[in-house]
Amino acid sequence: MRGGPGLGNIRPSQGDYFQATRGGGHGDYRTIVFGPATCQELADLTMDAFDLADKYRTPVMILADGMMGQMMEPVVFKKPKPRQYSNDFILRGAGEGKSKFIHGLILDAIDMEEHNWKLARKYGVITENETRHEEHKIDDADLTIVAYGTAARIAKGAIKRLREHNRKVGLFRPITLWPFPELQLRALSQKIKNFLVFEMSTGQMLEDVRLALQGYATVWFHGRPGGAVPTPAELANVVARYYDKKD
Repeated sequence: MRGGPGLGNIRPSQGDYFQATRGGGHGDYRTIVFGPATCQELADLTMDAFDLADKYRTPVMILADGMMGQMMEPVVFKKPKPRQYSNDFILRGAGEGKSKFIHGLILDAIDMEEHNWKLARKYGVITENETRHEEHKIDDADLTIVAYGTAARIAKGAIKRLREHNRKVGLFRPITLWPFPELQLRALSQKIKNFLVFEMSTGQMLEDVRLALQGYATVWFHGRPGGAVPTPAELANVVARYYDKKD
């Protein structure tokens, strides 16, 4: 991700959330998007991305940032899954039979509608089976930070500081940015009524959080766009101000 607009820079930023989760082209389609927060997760999710791309025949995006790309951490590579492909996916040339080719051009409106509904059913299956998230110190939380990727790492440091001062703050971290874990987040609103979205942008995942909570909780926002990275102490001070005026 880049700091944008335009070419932007390659400093840590989360300014491409919309581009990834809303699709970069035309048509009724979605793309599975992962938001890793550690080097270990970056390695694991990259292997998962190939597995899911094969399973659902759909693109999968790893949404990292400038900090993730330059970070050094120990990584243990998990054992890859064996791959088996149907002969239908192999292009061996026409030979004596019918020509095989892959295309995405459907000009007839009825045929295109049928194809789009087929894709919609597939995206429904993906949403049901592949949504991932992490909950950190949620059980007794009075306020929950919603953050992903590098921002979530900063949030965990802030939460440690906040709890040392008896402020019960937790973290909800989407791992799949699409499908967004909206049902899991909405379920938290039954016991937690205060959420703060923290992003290194002017607020993009913020829209998905508001849609998920559907007005059942108060949603605040704190952002740092353009590649500026706040410290855990800075974020802790921001969260503390909201915590002290929560419902």
